[in-house]
This record gives sequence, C-alpha cells and structure tokens, in this order.
Amino acid sequence: MIVRVRARPDAAALSLGPLARVVGFHLARASALTAVLYERHVGAPLNLRKAEFSVLMLLLANRAVPPKQLAQALAVTAPALTLLLDRLQQRGLLRREPNPRDGRSQHVVLTEAGQRLAADAAAAAAPMEAGLRERLSPAEQAMLIELLEKLGG
Repeated sequence: MIVRVRARPDAAALSLGPLARVVGFHLARASALTAVLYERHVGAPLNLRKAEFSVLMLLLANRAVPPKQLAQALAVTAPALTLLLDRLQQRGLLRREPNPRDGRSQHVVLTEAGQRLAADAAAAAAPMEAGLRERLSPAEQAMLIELLEKLGG
C-alpha cells in the first residue's frame, strides 16, 4: 500500500520568498513528510523510534559493531548512544559482547528477537520507501542520496 501525503492546496499559492532558496527549509519539509510516513508504517505498528530503527538496520547489515562506529554512523554522542542501546537491550533486542580481538572493548549484536524485529521493520519500511522513491527517477534518487550524504558530512 502506497500512501501519499499532499500539501494543502492553499499552500501552493503562497510565495516562499527567500525560503525558496533555503536548503534547511526544504529539508525540514521533506523530513516532516518522511516522519509522518515512518510513524504510520514502522514507528506506531512496531513501537520503534527512528533512531532505534536505524540501530536495528545497521546491526542487521553489519552483525557485530563497536558502539563508537554506531555513534559515528548515527551522528550522535556517546552518551546518547548509550541511552539508546540501553533501551534496546532492556527490550531484549540487542546485547553487548566482548570484542574477540580486544577484550577491553565491546561489540553490539542483535538478539534473535532483535533480528526478527529488524527484519519486520525493514519489510514495513519497504512500501514507505517505495512511495517516496516513486516521486523521483532512479537518477534523482541517487543524486539526492549523494547530496544528502555530502551535506551530512
């Protein structure tokens, strides 16, 4: 099921003035749309915040990851990541294991329940992503991702 969220008709008649060239404004509008779609498809049905979803997807793709790498990938501070990981660990979705190469550090890995939820979340996100991607050609999708990665650092 593809869900479309449209701007209100009266919004189209409003001149954006200087906002038309403000990158942050357009990012915020796109973010608002994706937040609504995320909550409808993944967040509410699976009780997952966006950051939790991102952690699950990273761990699903990478199996065992040092917390420092997760923090860098998510652009969050170490204390914020610790709170996020603690929340997911309390739900039984991940565990911290000693790094086999260096016992002083840890890796974060999904539990079986975490793997199931991550797979369910990825499946739930697919129609949401399809609805967003249909607005862009494959070349535009690739360009958008490249530009957002560039802006993100």
